[in-house]
Amino acid sequence: MYRIISGRWKAKKIAAPKNFDVRPTTDFAKEALFSILENTYDMQSVSVLDLFAGIGSITLEFASRGTQDVTSVEMNPKHTAFINSTAAELDMSLQVNVQRGDVFDWLKKFRNKKSFEIIFSDAPFEMEEKKYQDIISLVLNNKFLKENGVLIIEHQSRMKFSHPNLTDTRKYGNVSFSFFRPNTADHAALEITE
Repeated sequence: MYRIISGRWKAKKIAAPKNFDVRPTTDFAKEALFSILENTYDMQSVSVLDLFAGIGSITLEFASRGTQDVTSVEMNPKHTAFINSTAAELDMSLQVNVQRGDVFDWLKKFRNKKSFEIIFSDAPFEMEEKKYQDIISLVLNNKFLKENGVLIIEHQSRMKFSHPNLTDTRKYGNVSFSFFRPNTADHAALEITE
């Protein structure tokens, strides 16, 4: 169960089926994250990519705040069906584009096709650190981010990133958000790829 914090569907509770194995971003962390984003971006005009979308906690939060272009990538077919049905129920189907697939394969397939202002990744916490680095490299090296864009990685607070594009990490209990800026010509050379 999670709730939409703000916007058109403020305080709306979203209950997922009990057999879903998900860990939606906590209200406290989500509120803090959107406070940061709303100080930087106009929610109505940004395009958003939500990686490892789960049951759509972040996707639906953006849509509730008026974002017209949210792409959600999620591998679990039950979860993608849940996001689609919830978006339809809340009259958000035109705003939310759900893509079922493995995030790594999806990023490789769609490289250089579309760019976004905000990319949010909430990978499973048990995922190994190298895979987090792979996501960062795939996003930054393939023009997924617009010039004013930001990649936000949600991760366990005990994990620390060292990367030339890392601009900030905000900690909210066990959860942290790390913020990465897009590659620019002057520091693309510093990019570490494995």
